[in-house]
Amino acid sequence: MTLTAIELCAGAGGQALGLERSGFEHVALVELDSWACATLRLNRPDWNVIEGDLRAFDPSPYCGVDLVAGGVPCPPFSKAGRQLGADDERDLFPEALRVVEAVQPLAVMLENVRGLLDPVFLPYREQLQERLRALGYWSAWNLLNAADFGVPQLRPRVNLVALRPDVADFFCWPAPQQSLPPTVGDTLFDLMARGGWAGATTWRTRANNIGPTLVGGSKKHGGPDLGPSRARAAWAALGVDGAGLADLPPEVDFDGLPRLTVRMAARIQGFPDEWQLAGRKTAAYRQVGNAFPPPVAHAVGMQIAKAIRMAKHNAVLKRAA
Repeated sequence: MTLTAIELCAGAGGQALGLERSGFEHVALVELDSWACATLRLNRPDWNVIEGDLRAFDPSPYCGVDLVAGGVPCPPFSKAGRQLGADDERDLFPEALRVVEAVQPLAVMLENVRGLLDPVFLPYREQLQERLRALGYWSAWNLLNAADFGVPQLRPRVNLVALRPDVADFFCWPAPQQSLPPTVGDTLFDLMARGGWAGATTWRTRANNIGPTLVGGSKKHGGPDLGPSRARAAWAALGVDGAGLADLPPEVDFDGLPRLTVRMAARIQGFPDEWQLAGRKTAAYRQVGNAFPPPVAHAVGMQIAKAIRMAKHNAVLKRAA
């Protein structure tokens, strides 16, 4: 049973890739950033990538899709920002709900930063859920950590899932994996050793834990790095220089703390190595750092897909009775 989806604020395709693996076929992906759009087209030439502001997106041709998904901008709710919420011009939750109202999907899946669950945003969350209730949806918030789904990174993200009542009857959140995620050392050893670096094995032993949250980098604050001083200190404990990114893996006689390449960062984020990233280092890393890890999107997507299929099957049985 083919399921269809619209992706809002699709970015470099982390969520879309996870949902594709869950059985969803994308009929449209909306994204403003030109480099992210180039990445989507580079990897999936058959996808209908709509480059432009979500506020200008006309959803009417896509009425009846099974799922509306997306990762609306997080700065309005991020602890790294001013947390202006609805007063931030970048808040696109209302636009996402506009699309939901127009296309009337069976399911909605929206992700954002952990800060959205702060007490200050309780009225905002309740307002969103009330709007969804008025549109005929059951909804719930949940905090999922990427490390619980095999991603070698401490990356908590808030998920909002909204479902038609008949679909909600069959939905449950994905359970964390029983096994521990791989360490940064195990995840990146082959890439670190690719240039013949003599210290790669020793580094692998040192990098014996998962990484802190990758930070995508703001267009207002220069080139790529692995985050503020606290994050860099955490990376340093794993044997990684977080002050920037490298163009290539360490060479044979490299001495010191290596930097991650964009490909290494993408693997830490859960992207497969075959997923190509358009643009130079800074543009590519911003796409990686701002992405929703594909394995987490896959885990949630599988539960949504299962609930939709069971609801559709149940409806068929009722009609046949």
